[in-house]
Amino acid sequence: MYNQFRKDFPILNSTFHGKPLIYLDNAATSQKPNSVLKAEGEYYQKHNANPYRGLYELSVEATDAYERARKVAAEFIHADNPSEVIFTKNTTEALNLIAYSYGRSVLNSGDEIVLSISEHHSNIIPWQQAAKEKGAVLTYLYLNEEGHILEEDLEKKITENTKIVSVAHVSNVLGTIHPIEKIIQKAHSVGAVVVLDTAQGIPHYPVDVKQLDVDFLVFSGHKMLAPMGIGVLYGKEKLLNAMPPFLTGGEMIEYVSEQVATFAPLPHKFEAGTPNVGGAVGLAAAMEYINQIGYETIQKTEEELTGYALEELNKLWDITIYGDKANNGKRSGVISFNVDGIHPHDTASILDGDGIAIRAGHHCAQPLMKYLKVPATCRISFYFYNTKEEIDLFIQSLKKVRRWLGYGN
Repeated sequence: MYNQFRKDFPILNSTFHGKPLIYLDNAATSQKPNSVLKAEGEYYQKHNANPYRGLYELSVEATDAYERARKVAAEFIHADNPSEVIFTKNTTEALNLIAYSYGRSVLNSGDEIVLSISEHHSNIIPWQQAAKEKGAVLTYLYLNEEGHILEEDLEKKITENTKIVSVAHVSNVLGTIHPIEKIIQKAHSVGAVVVLDTAQGIPHYPVDVKQLDVDFLVFSGHKMLAPMGIGVLYGKEKLLNAMPPFLTGGEMIEYVSEQVATFAPLPHKFEAGTPNVGGAVGLAAAMEYINQIGYETIQKTEEELTGYALEELNKLWDITIYGDKANNGKRSGVISFNVDGIHPHDTASILDGDGIAIRAGHHCAQPLMKYLKVPATCRISFYFYNTKEEIDLFIQSLKKVRRWLGYGN
């Protein structure tokens, strides 16, 4: 199970139930390379202090580390200005910030918010709440049998009434790569603002916010090799400047009196309280590691793994694959499937006995599950440190599932 990157990930040497770990749940969270673990550890060992709030050298070092991470993140997504990068806890917080601060500021009764039916709950519930409060309407783009957004929906459902379009770059359930360039162009043609959730995209595909001309972009560090608890919200400067703060308190203020307060300029207006400096340092290290490997290498490795896994799964008579079954450049390394007659939780538990980690459930996408007419699915998801040998062992274990549960085949 060797590839050149595995040596950088100490957890991949682990064993569970006496078997080597085969980690196929990368869509939930990625593993962390030594360089990220070292960067975060060194920050806490050598530079830890509360940033911005002290004039002593250690506090200045913490401030410099945090702002350097912001600059690395801005360069990574090709933002014009580091102040357009807001650090959040994760994608969920970033989406809530946009829905609360921007959505509630611009939405009026009868306005429409367009989502895809395949969205993660974190890109549905904040908009449900904003729509309920402002009297706006949620409109959904539906999918064809391969899991791709219907062309007719894209043309007809983004209208003059649409004020916000919020979609995922890549589906966390089906692995579908949505046509984000086309969606952004269509939304802008009617004057709508676009929110792009690239939590499942940016770990695998480069993102250029200027080239896309996207208005807001969000992602989590932990899905792209970084620590948990750190995420990014990018927004065009003119939009962020016009938005009220989401959280209030320490560090996001300019001046406070007994009755009123004025707020700090970007990006600090949206970063109330003591920030996760260690997480930001780890995120910068993760981005540098990805740059070192190169997206071309990441994509080539994952396309080979995805194609091989789909080929092997399609050979099994008792497997149903959801979404696109072809490795055609329109899908990522996320594959949802079920073993006929077996609950996904049982499948995942049996595979766990062989040291194989997969996800089973509704994947925080219950509207999509209802649309697919299933309560839950199994899901495997790859990153560049996975191998074909791991897929072979996964397939061998999968073949045993029905026998384990008494089906005899």
